[in-house]
Amino acid sequence: MNLIDRAVSYFAPNRAVRRVAARNALKVLNTGYSEGGASVRKKSMRGWRSRSASPEEDIDLNLYTLRNRCRDLYMNAPLARGSIQTTRTNVIGSGLKLKSRIDFNFLGLSEEEADEWEQTVEREFSLWAESVHCDALKMNNFYELQQLAQLSWLQSGDGFALLKQDRPQPFMPYGLRVHLIEADRVCTPNTFSNVIAGEISIFAIEGKAPNGNRVISGVEIDANGAVVAYWICNRYPQSFYFASDLSPLTWTRVEAFGPLTGRPNVLHLMESERPEQRRGVPFLAPVIETLKQLTRYTEAELMAAVVTGMFTVFVKTEGPTSEMPLGSMVPESMGQENPQAETNESVDYKLGNGAINILQPGEDVEMANPGRPNTAFEGFVDALSKYIGAALEIPQELLQKSFKASYSAARAALLEAWKMFKMRRAWMAQDFCQPIYEEWLAQAVSLGRIKAPRFFDDPVIRKAWCGAEWNGPAAGQLDPTKEAEAAQMRVENGFSTREQETMEINGGNFDRNVQQAKRENAQMKEAGFNGPAISPSKRQQANNGASDKPDENT
Repeated sequence: MNLIDRAVSYFAPNRAVRRVAARNALKVLNTGYSEGGASVRKKSMRGWRSRSASPEEDIDLNLYTLRNRCRDLYMNAPLARGSIQTTRTNVIGSGLKLKSRIDFNFLGLSEEEADEWEQTVEREFSLWAESVHCDALKMNNFYELQQLAQLSWLQSGDGFALLKQDRPQPFMPYGLRVHLIEADRVCTPNTFSNVIAGEISIFAIEGKAPNGNRVISGVEIDANGAVVAYWICNRYPQSFYFASDLSPLTWTRVEAFGPLTGRPNVLHLMESERPEQRRGVPFLAPVIETLKQLTRYTEAELMAAVVTGMFTVFVKTEGPTSEMPLGSMVPESMGQENPQAETNESVDYKLGNGAINILQPGEDVEMANPGRPNTAFEGFVDALSKYIGAALEIPQELLQKSFKASYSAARAALLEAWKMFKMRRAWMAQDFCQPIYEEWLAQAVSLGRIKAPRFFDDPVIRKAWCGAEWNGPAAGQLDPTKEAEAAQMRVENGFSTREQETMEINGGNFDRNVQQAKRENAQMKEAGFNGPAISPSKRQQANNGASDKPDENT
């Protein structure tokens, strides 16, 4: 307080207080976000109190509830199930297929030798991948495991795959087995009972390993925060299905990487949204409340429409009656004048198709007009679908499988969705398919079924042998003619290759297409089919209903 303020405070204390308050207010005015999103003085922001803590507090402590609600929505909410199924179908489809791409120049191979080696590897890999013996549970082949892992990832927020070794069999020379583990089984030992009882606390997710490392939600980290192991329960800790089983819950510590080879023992599939995050967030987490409320609203509208569609008659009587509702069975007390009156039982009136209910004396029915069908229902659902789709990166058209807009708008929606699908496909290839393929290839080389000189000598050489691409389903075509012409222009101008366009258009294999076309052309030539090819201009004229007059420019 300066000399003037002291003088004012001596003669006019109230005025001095206002001077100090005004001076303090000036300090917080026009200082960046303090007058915007961080304002605590604006009426619109005064009641907004939010707090963000560590990933363990914000995410891990809420995972039990988030998983249960997301799975419930997947099982009972059509739009929620559709969003997950749509993502799974477009990312995985029938499975991401291997296309070996070795660095033949670095390995000193010719192009012909590289092609032959790649075809051999793909043939050997299909022997393992197309068999259920690649699954530790002997239920799914490798491509079916992909879609199952993707579904588990989306519903639970993350998923796990154990790479096990089994004894080779005469019908299956490879002992590599993939065991998918759902997220619930990876948890901190001896703490999950607190979560079931509702005692959610930081101690419910964090514990100590025997070696002193921290264990956060089943993920063991060292002093530097690096993941070193996972703790896997012998069964679902929250399940009561094995209540009669007297064996206690036990946890097994599985190292994340082999200490000698550095190869992964556990594949952890998750999408990180914060640094130092250990567990993933379910796909539907941002829109759980919206989806649940929309489902309730849809069910209420459906019930209202059903009630409106029924024709029910209520007959009011002043005395006993022996009339029975149409379609009802003959009661055991047939012959009694009014069995319901004698037994004093409560009467159950039901709506039904053409039902007749007999009311008791003194009773009356007042019917409310539900006003159905609701003309605003479709518009409201469409608006919320846009809202949900924006959070999930799935356009409304694709989320509802309803393409009512123009060709350009529909194509723009598909292209926008495919940005997300390709990103998730790349994650799936890098975190699931490629590590499993590299583990399989190492086993194939060690067994001598694949020849790869110096494979185990140098990591760089091994990486050159392990090069691969994983191709999935194509985006589809709204107008095949325009798509094909655009692909042809990209190839002719060097923007793309025929192989890339083949994968983009229908997910096919260009090499196999060429071989098949070669055989078909030879068969057609042998059969005498040597007609001239139709030019693109004539094909376009035929599609547009034009005449068969030859094009002057051809």
